[in-house]
Amino acid sequence: MSEPPTAGADELIGDSRLLSEAYEVARGAHEGQQRKDNGAPYLTHPQRVAELVKEAGFDEEVVAAALLHDVVEDSDIGLSHITSQFGPRVAEIVGALTEDESISDYEQRKAEHRDRVEAAGPEAVAVYTADKLANLRDMRGLYAAIGERAAERFTAPLDLRAHLWLEDAAMSERVLAGAELAAALRGEAEGYERDRSAALAR
Repeated sequence: MSEPPTAGADELIGDSRLLSEAYEVARGAHEGQQRKDNGAPYLTHPQRVAELVKEAGFDEEVVAAALLHDVVEDSDIGLSHITSQFGPRVAEIVGALTEDESISDYEQRKAEHRDRVEAAGPEAVAVYTADKLANLRDMRGLYAAIGERAAERFTAPLDLRAHLWLEDAAMSERVLAGAELAAALRGEAEGYERDRSAALAR
């Protein structure tokens, strides 16, 4: 039995057949998966990323790619399926947003991924930035609640995650210069560093 639609899904989708189909594919792909920070259904994350991309003014194909951005990485659905159902533009963005799991070192994998997204262009960078922004806002909420114990829920140390978010913000600013999404990611990344510095100084 599939999970019920997430709150706000109807507003995001509107009357768009493309977004409706993308939502349903993401819903099936992420069924049973949960967020590490708060245990919420994983689908709430790609939905939030899609909302941020839509709010930033991108068209429905980019919004669809945002809904689907973790599908290849987290399920058995391949890029060929995304291409056949949603077209090459959506698939190219989803492909750019999919990490290369053959790179075992966490920091190297993240660096390769960031470089590949940057090379893919502004639309891929917008989805990537929205993804990092949503994750960072969730992390700041988790950190406010449990502090350094947040590290227990993730693979990478908090110091490394903080560093990588600053690197992500710098890349976003290069490609999306002056964009609100880029500025928001920079603000949250620096805010997270302030949060930790204040907590560790107590």
